[in-house]
Order: sequence, then C-alpha cells, then structure tokens
Amino acid sequence: MGPTRAQFIQFAPAALAVASAAVGPWSAVAAAAAGAGAWAINASAPALRSLIACGTTATGCGIAAHQLLASGMDPLFAFGLAVPAGAAALAHHRNTAGELPTLPATTAAAPAGQSSQAQLITAWWAEFISGPTQTEGRKLIQTGAVLAHLALDVGDDRLSFTGVITLPQGQQVRVKAADIAAVYQIPVSHVEMGDPKHYAPNALPVTVHLKKAATAPEIAAGAPTTPEQLWAAHVAVPDGAMPGTTLALTRYDGPLDWEGTASRDRKAIGTVNIGELAGNLNLSTIQIALAPTDKPSQMGVRVMKEHALMHGTMLSSVVDELSMDSRGYVRLGTYIDARPALVPLAQPGSGARHLYLVGGSRSGKSGVLEQILLSAHRSRIAVILSSPQAGTIAGAGLAAFCGDGLDEAMGALRLAYALMLDREARYRSPAFPFTDPLVLTVIDEAHMLLAASSQYHAEAKAIVEQMTRRSLKRGIGVVLATQTPLAEDLGNSSIIRSQLLIGGGAVFLRCARGQGSLVGVNAVEGAEGLDLSQIPPQWPGQYAKVADRDMSGLDTTAVAKPEDGTFGLGYLLTPGSQAVQFRSLYLDVPPASLAGNQQPVQVEDCEAWHHREAITRTRVVDQRGKNLVGSLADLLAKAQQGASALPQQRAQTDPASPAGPADGQELIKPRILELLREESIPMTAETIARKLGTTAKNVKPRLSELKKRDEITNENGLWRAA
Repeated sequence: MGPTRAQFIQFAPAALAVASAAVGPWSAVAAAAAGAGAWAINASAPALRSLIACGTTATGCGIAAHQLLASGMDPLFAFGLAVPAGAAALAHHRNTAGELPTLPATTAAAPAGQSSQAQLITAWWAEFISGPTQTEGRKLIQTGAVLAHLALDVGDDRLSFTGVITLPQGQQVRVKAADIAAVYQIPVSHVEMGDPKHYAPNALPVTVHLKKAATAPEIAAGAPTTPEQLWAAHVAVPDGAMPGTTLALTRYDGPLDWEGTASRDRKAIGTVNIGELAGNLNLSTIQIALAPTDKPSQMGVRVMKEHALMHGTMLSSVVDELSMDSRGYVRLGTYIDARPALVPLAQPGSGARHLYLVGGSRSGKSGVLEQILLSAHRSRIAVILSSPQAGTIAGAGLAAFCGDGLDEAMGALRLAYALMLDREARYRSPAFPFTDPLVLTVIDEAHMLLAASSQYHAEAKAIVEQMTRRSLKRGIGVVLATQTPLAEDLGNSSIIRSQLLIGGGAVFLRCARGQGSLVGVNAVEGAEGLDLSQIPPQWPGQYAKVADRDMSGLDTTAVAKPEDGTFGLGYLLTPGSQAVQFRSLYLDVPPASLAGNQQPVQVEDCEAWHHREAITRTRVVDQRGKNLVGSLADLLAKAQQGASALPQQRAQTDPASPAGPADGQELIKPRILELLREESIPMTAETIARKLGTTAKNVKPRLSELKKRDEITNENGLWRAA
C-alpha cells in the first residue's frame, strides 16, 4: 500500500528538506512536484501554504549546501543548512494537525477571532434566526436579533453557550425557546431564556445546552426504577399496554423526562391504548406522547415531566405564518416536538381542502375556528359561515356571509350548495387557477343541523354529503366542527366523515367523558385507540391547587396564561399520516384585531350570489329528504316560486298582518324598530316576538332584513336599535 493523503502532506516536506542538502538546486524541482501533487489530491489551504513554505526553505538550503560542497568547505557546514528545512517541516506538521473544520457554504461569515465552535454557533444563528442570509426562500425568525456577548462552556460531557439576544432600541425580542431548539436541533428543555419582565425589551439573555450531561439514575436494589426496568415490569408484560416489547432510551433527563423507542421482534405493535400505557407508567395521559415510525414493529415514546406545550405559542408572535404558503398550508399550532403544526386550506392547482374539527365545551374549538377565519381572511379566501348557535364565533365579521342562528345557519348552507352548483355550471371542466376566489364553508356545531333530532336533518345531510364529495375541485372547502366524534353527530353518515378526512385532515380536541373514544364505529384511520375524553381540562398539578383551596387563580386582575388550562391541546391528523399531539395557537389577542382594515373577501358576482336572499329561504329537498335539487336553474326556479308564494303565506299565518300581504310584511318592521328604540335595551328575538304578540318565526326574518339595512344590530343574539 502506498502512503495515505494525510501521510503524504505531513512527511513529504521533511523528505524534501533532507534531500535538499545533497541534491542542491534540483530540490526546487522536487518542491514543485510535491506542490503539484498536493494540489491534485485537493489538499486544504493550510496544508498548501505550509507545503509551499517548506519547499521554498528547502530549496534555499539546498542551493547554499551545494555551493559549500562545491567550494571544498567542510561538509558539516552543508549539513547544518538542513536545520531550517527541518524546522519548516515541523511547522507544516503542526499546521495540518490543528486544522479547523470548514463551515457550511450556506452559512454567513462569522466574526474573526472566534473558535471553530463559536463560529458554527454564530453562523447558524445568523443563517436561521437573525440574518442577513443568502439562502433563497428561507424565512428568518426575527431579522436583526443578533447574538451578542457569546461565551462557551465546554467539557467532556457538556457543551453550552450563553449570550444576549440584542435588537436596536425600540424593538422587542420575539425569538422563542422553541425557535432556538428547532435551529440547533435540541429539546426545548435545553434552552433557558431570561424573564422579559426583568430585562429591557431589546435585550434578553439566553443559555443553550447543545450537549447536556445525563444524570444516571440511582438503581435501588429489588424494585425496578429505570425506565427500561419499569417498561419490562409493567408495559411489556402480557397484560400491559404493549406486551412483548423492549425499550431503548435515546434521551434521558430524569425519571419523568426521557425519550426512547419501543420495539417488538418481527411483530407489529399495532394500536396502543394511551390510557393503559399511562396507567402502567403511573403518569397522566398528556405526559406521554407516541410517535409511530416507518416500521410497524417500532414506536417512539416520549415522557414529559412538564408538558412541552404547557406554555403555548402566542397567536400574535406567529401572525405572519397564518397566511397560506405556496403549498396551500397555514399554521394552526405547534407539535409536541416544537415544529409548526400545518394544515392545508387549499391545494394550488387543484382546488380547496376540507377540515374536520372535533372538540367539546371549553376545549378550544371556537378559538381554532376564529384562527381559521383569520387565516382565510389573510389568504384572501372568502368564507360562508354557518353558526346554528348564535353569537359563538367572535370572528364572524370576517365572513362574506354569516348565518347566525339555527334557521339562518341552514340558509348559509343552502347558499354554499347553490354556489357549488353555480360554479359547476360555469366551469364544466375545471381549469386552475380561475378568477373566482377560494371559498371556505365553515359549519360550527354541525350536529345541530345534521343530527337525526334536528328539523333540518335530511336537508343538511344531503347538502353536506354532496359538498364534501363535489366541492373541492370547484374551489370550495368545508370546515365542519362538532362536539364529539360520534357517528350520530354527523347524521350517521360515513360518507361525510370519510370525505372530510380524505379531502384535508382532522383536529381532535378534548371531549366529554365517554364521548371521545375513536374505536368501533367511530374509529378514524391514523388515530386508532385515541380517547379524547382522557385529555384533562387542567395541567398536572392544577388538581392539587383545587384540593388545597388555593385561591390565587381567582385574581380578577391577573391575565390568563396558556398554562391555566389545556385549551387547544389535542391531536392533528393530516392525510396519509398518524395523529400527532399538538396544541393550537394561544389567542393572546382577538383574531379580528389582526385582520387590519381590509374588508371581508367577497364571493364572486354570480347568479347564486345575486339571489342569495331567496336561496337561503328555499328548501333544496322535499319533506322526505329525497329528490335533492341538482342544478342551479332548478334551484333558482324553485326559489322564485317560493318568493312569489311567500307574501300570500305570510298574510294567512302572520297575526300582525291584517291589512294584506305586502302591507303585513312591512307593518311589523316599524313595530320592531319602535319597540327597540323605546325600550333602549337589547332583547332576544323571542322577547321581541312576545312583546309584539307574534311568533319568533315571524320576527326573525324581519330582524335579518333590518340588520342588513343597518337599522338594528345583533351582538351574541341580542338585538338593539342602531
């Protein structure tokens, strides 16, 4: 075997130095040949510089030694000239042995005088957090947030750095621990940031543990104590949650903070009951997160002493990520590993996307819907909002059309169906992009329309089934929200659920006890075995505060914090993946306040939109729920027939209309206005009807008409004069 590249670079100059004493001027030729060889094998820049210096020294010594020998002087003098050449060879060896690692080509230039580790830390900070960056398409976390006063703590089993995140005067630090953890690919728990209340807004100290010394647990004799021992004793046993598996740790920061991989020898692990696993390990369900791998025989396991999502991600800090990106995704929250949780609202070139949202009372479902409305508004997507429970969505003003209340919500659903028929008539063969805006049909509390007990059950079920099947390629998506994943909440329709999941994804939040199990007829592919009722309403430790009568949480002046409850904590399921634990963004500001002064995105100017008032009052199925109207022309004809028959029907049924059809329709409106102005207090539709001696069914349409004329207003179902 010949010499290696490293051996050639290190010892070739020494050989030249010795040879130069005898060869004389020919050593220049040898040095040139060595330099060419080093260049050919891609020697590094320090090696080339040392080699050239060594060759030059050897050449000069060789020439002098040759002249001394030729003049007949003592050969010892000639031999002494080899000493400088040897010194050059030793310097070359020292330079090549202490060579620094090369930084990636994409990183920004690091300040001079730093060690190689400090250079890498500074370069990655500039590349991904502060800038300036040369990488096209990369979005910085906060431009100008430089890392000042960098200091390293290096040991055999640890590596950490400290610094101060510094911005120009007048700006505020928005870099979060999760951002830094994502850049340096470390757990969020390895990032320690100062409390902003104790420092200037533009300067915040930070400590990052790139490598943290693991604390070996003390093993007591007899009882299992390490995670591997506990796993073998309680989880891997035949009656455990994952029988026949073994646990291999990948990270250990204490008995309640570790990660590992559970494996079963050549057998699929299958569905894991998270409740049983939590019981085996004596933990709460939200302290455990499972991460399925590509191998059916392996499953990632994470145990958390303090939940990684307990402190939440503020809506105002990531508002720029709410707008739809080039792939059609918007940010809905944060995954358990600190990565952004993205959901598709559209698929560029193919149409819109669906979303299935499940969440009980106080689970954060309304907050997710408000966030979706804001994302649609910022992405210039029109929204048709159907809200059977009046006044529950604070961002309703961002919708192009809002049906607030049970009857009005059904009308909004009819309008969305008519818009789909209109686009089908105008776009026989869909070609994207077309000029019409994308549309989201948001149905909140959908069970109030779809359940068998609803008066609109048959009609709503027929419309939603057709829209989930046919609307995507026409640029109309469906966002459907219910309180439970039970089949009856979707009208016992397997079509609606399957089409929602195929056409977009699902968000599962906490449900009432006994109503959140995703097994049996309620099973969802990718979320097998989940029981949403096992998500507690408070984080671990809050129960103790209640038991101890800790009254600190009753401070009316205190600002609510994300850790005050598990609002928005759940699972996100995207097409073709497994459900992953995540938390929606924490609404630290009202979403509508971030919409700016832009008006709501409007639906295109079309026949369905022109006749929207008549369409919202026209049933699209018969009394038996059959014979769904299948074309826009038939629907408009039916709407016109209903509009012509409406005055006569009102004259016969409205006790407040004795003077005739047209007069009766107009007489009740002045009475409503007069009542609201005289009382000067907000009233519900039922109260207004009782005071006028009529029914709420007769009052509600007039209230909607007066509201459109801006003569009255409605706040959370309470009407008052404008």
